[in-house]
Amino acid sequence: MADSAALADAAAGNFSASVVHCPDWTVGDLVYHVYGVQYFWRRIVSERLQPDQIDHPVRPPDAALIEAFRAGTEQLVAVLGAADPAMPVWTWAPQKDAGFVIRHQVQEAAVHRWDAENAVGAAAPIERAAAIDSIEEFLTFSADADAAPLRASVALEATDADTTWLVDDAPGGLRWRRADGASGSRLRGTASGVLLWLYGRMPSDELSSGDPAVLDRLRAHLSTD
Repeated sequence: MADSAALADAAAGNFSASVVHCPDWTVGDLVYHVYGVQYFWRRIVSERLQPDQIDHPVRPPDAALIEAFRAGTEQLVAVLGAADPAMPVWTWAPQKDAGFVIRHQVQEAAVHRWDAENAVGAAAPIERAAAIDSIEEFLTFSADADAAPLRASVALEATDADTTWLVDDAPGGLRWRRADGASGSRLRGTASGVLLWLYGRMPSDELSSGDPAVLDRLRAHLSTD
């Protein structure tokens, strides 16, 4: 809720600003995108629908978009707050329950809040606990099994959480585990910085060391759609 509210605050009066990491989008387009995402998942959970049963909502006029977005966020929070996390629902991930939706919508709002703030000025980092959980969710569900193998391990280190994730090849994609430390290629930054790198928002040269080709292969595994 807090990230969605901050996204709306950043967007107000700045609809024409360009969103750097969402090509061809303005901030107004970004607000409408998140509005549509939250509408979609609210109906998935509240009505237990399949994706083909949900029409994309009509874009409200710009003068009404922020108000509609805030109202939609409140509705989503109410639906997810009342849902049993174990309730079966459709998701795009192997985990098909409301708990997945609840978890993923935290990072959806946080990353796009960062996008909006970055488009109009300085973006605040993503809250540490949310970033840590989002890193693990991302590594679990967003690896592309068809991408080229890493052929080496990569250590992702969150300097503000004393936490390291070791990522390497596994049948069908990647595997990860928490580790005390690792050698070789590594990406080192705050939990927010590591998550933003996974999402393609943070350049590798600000955070990484070791073989850049290995990091490039890791990035090729990760879907940010």
